[in-house]
Amino acid sequence: MDTVKLGKRTITELTSPYVIAEIGVNHEGSLDAAKELIRMAKAGGADAAKFQTYQADLLAVKDSPAYWDISEETTPSQHALFSKFKHFTSSDYVELARYCAELDIDFCSTPFDLGAVEMLDPLVHFFKVASADVTNVPLLRRIGECGKPVVLSSGASTVDEVRAACVLLRHSGSGPIVILHCILNYPTRIENAHLRMIRGLQAQFPDHFIGYSDHTKPTPDMEAMVTAAILGAVVIEKHFTLNKSLQGNDHYHAMDRRDLARFRERMAVVDSLLGDRQEKVPLESEEPARRYARRSVVMARSVRQGEVITDQDLISLRPGTGIGPEHWDEVVNRSAARDLNPGEQLGWDDLTSES
Repeated sequence: MDTVKLGKRTITELTSPYVIAEIGVNHEGSLDAAKELIRMAKAGGADAAKFQTYQADLLAVKDSPAYWDISEETTPSQHALFSKFKHFTSSDYVELARYCAELDIDFCSTPFDLGAVEMLDPLVHFFKVASADVTNVPLLRRIGECGKPVVLSSGASTVDEVRAACVLLRHSGSGPIVILHCILNYPTRIENAHLRMIRGLQAQFPDHFIGYSDHTKPTPDMEAMVTAAILGAVVIEKHFTLNKSLQGNDHYHAMDRRDLARFRERMAVVDSLLGDRQEKVPLESEEPARRYARRSVVMARSVRQGEVITDQDLISLRPGTGIGPEHWDEVVNRSAARDLNPGEQLGWDDLTSES
């Protein structure tokens, strides 16, 4: 896969990462807050504003235990947490998609049930699959049937599970799939981030682009996201909030507009350092060095016309404006076409044919 189109951007392995601001349900049921989050995501430099579309009764049983840090989010049950907020109606999602288009930021939402897939299909350019649904065959099949690109998180998954999900999606008709390295801890401690798994996924899935879904707490230099980009993550997703000090939900490990803007600032430098090519070729800016810092074959002592030139007669010295030392063996054992003096740079006209 050379390219994948996500929304308004075409992604390659040489482009700056496509950044998804994962708003999720950090709007806490407020359409106005959701729109403010979209505005701030756009201001910070996100490519997409992503929500989560679910119904608690279609997602978890009543006594489903928490799998997050309950010192940060104290709700003890998944069903109870997912039931907390007034969730948006279909018309609300239409309005959010319209608002994203108005601000020129891609709209996306993760579907957690088949009805959500149906509702979101006309609104999204690509589908996001949550880590916990890597093995959800009916959901994956229906998403694949929509024929759109898919961004697939791989948190808490084995390689075989991820591969099976990709096969099912493609057999069902999906577009290109981007696999996100992800650690399914909320929050993820730095020592658990294991960003080298990005390289592992690149080796294990050479026909797919690899990205990163980040659950670490943001740092001033946004090292986790920057490092992931340097390792080749072409899509980076991170939870997004207006206020990181808010209690519960996904605020405590989210980035805000300032964090996102700092990441984009650092990536501007990283992108300049990485450049836009992989093939090793001399740059135009290196041409003076090629001519003047390289060496030429120079006479170390006098040789009369007609004499055979030996190794001992030669030395290689800068600049590289004469015969280069890569031709050393083509010079040795030829005869001098004229008298040659120490310090003279050789040209091909100074030599006769090989003796």
